[in-house]
Amino acid sequence: MKNLQPSDPTSIGAYPLLGRLGAGGMGQVFLSRTGSGRLLALKTIRDDLSSEPGFEERFAREIRNSDRVRSPWTVTVVDYSAPGQRPQWLATEYVPAPSLADWVLSRGPLPRNALLSLAAELGAAVQAVHQAGLAHRDVKPGNVLLARDRPRLIDFGVARAADDSRHTRLGVSVGSPGFLAPDQAVGAVAAEPADVFSLASVLVYAATGRGPFSRAGEQVPAATLLYRVVHEEPDLTGVPPELLPLLTACLAKDPAVRPTAAQLNAWLAERGARTGHWQQACPPDLAGEVTQAEHSARTLTDIAQTSVAAPAGRAPAPDTLLAAPPERRRRPAWLLPTAIAAVAVTAAVVATVHFGTQRSSAESSPSRQGQPSASATASKTPSTPSASAPESLAPGTALKVIEATFELAAGESVVAGARTLAMQEDGNLVISDEDGTPLWATSTKGEGNSTRFQPDGNLVVYNSGGKPLWSSRSNGNPGAILVFQADGNVLIKSDDTVLWAAGTEN
Repeated sequence: MKNLQPSDPTSIGAYPLLGRLGAGGMGQVFLSRTGSGRLLALKTIRDDLSSEPGFEERFAREIRNSDRVRSPWTVTVVDYSAPGQRPQWLATEYVPAPSLADWVLSRGPLPRNALLSLAAELGAAVQAVHQAGLAHRDVKPGNVLLARDRPRLIDFGVARAADDSRHTRLGVSVGSPGFLAPDQAVGAVAAEPADVFSLASVLVYAATGRGPFSRAGEQVPAATLLYRVVHEEPDLTGVPPELLPLLTACLAKDPAVRPTAAQLNAWLAERGARTGHWQQACPPDLAGEVTQAEHSARTLTDIAQTSVAAPAGRAPAPDTLLAAPPERRRRPAWLLPTAIAAVAVTAAVVATVHFGTQRSSAESSPSRQGQPSASATASKTPSTPSASAPESLAPGTALKVIEATFELAAGESVVAGARTLAMQEDGNLVISDEDGTPLWATSTKGEGNSTRFQPDGNLVVYNSGGKPLWSSRSNGNPGAILVFQADGNVLIKSDDTVLWAAGTEN
């Protein structure tokens, strides 16, 4: 993370900029935050891309499509630019973690166990994209974040918009040449097999410190790399023997003979490489680097909250993605319970759009800790609306404070002021206002789901078998509290630090 430059704006889209996270082929990436303190990665799009005919429409469409991939290996889209706004931008949840590209560049190739775990996690990530009927089109080391709980695959919405088949021009390829599939390099429509090729190239990089068509330490033009991808065989020297057959198959020139992501994952599972073991297998010093990134981001946020005034213009979205242009609505219709027939038509239209949540990835460091508490600080009541908070209370006043361990079974809820937190019978954890209108939800479902606010500060939704479905990712903070505020927001706090916010303030 770097300081802002004098030429950088202080805000974009009413979101304050706190620092620079990096730059790429599409534009600059800044650290930002919502009004409630939730950290964001805000990516601006280069003007030359934005000016391309039809790019703005593709950009909006692909960002909407990208959220069809509801997987633990992606990041939440929070907001993006309105039609005609320049620069165009996209805000997602911030993941404090190095990219695979940066980690390998500074620390070298991954050890064997970490490599096998990475293969399983990224294979599952790509399979989730394909199951949603999409292709990523830009799988590369810079788009893989080595997060604490699991790797994340990022940026496919922007990549798809830039690499639309109607947008391809002779001699122009979008992405990193050393990781593109040959079918993509020659201008063909990049589909699922291209992602499999790119994934294999990324794993070669993780294993050896170079791509399959690069030489150690060399600097070659993009055209040379593209020629090698199309015409030469990959160099797999240094790849662990157990991965050679799989990567060789994935790097086939003919897309028709490459395995699918599902076949790749089945092959890995047969050899013991399964998802869910990243935290145990990743390099030991990675956790320390992630902790340092978290601390740096929180420090910048604390400084900004005390010294940066809210920018002029429209208010930042309260941890929700505003509905897609041209109409930008505050509360996406998908949040309404499925039982409400009055919104059935609307829900059907936006059922695949998941932008309204402040969701975190499923199974995100959410291991159950301790035994269920016989009693809790807050009483559980039937899910009925309550009276509004007295107007005389200051907005930050706590109406109710809940300490761990606290649980909500299906059908149970807790009420404070104008907010009700309910574990619905359909398995969805929902925050509603005094009229019963849902304001926030985890978008989980399943008979027998329960919610647990754990001693480590994590709020988790579990299914009936004890598998985590959603997490606030506020773990690692013993003594944290769940706070219902007079302004309507629901927070997880540790001392004065906000670890998570639902964004339901009035």
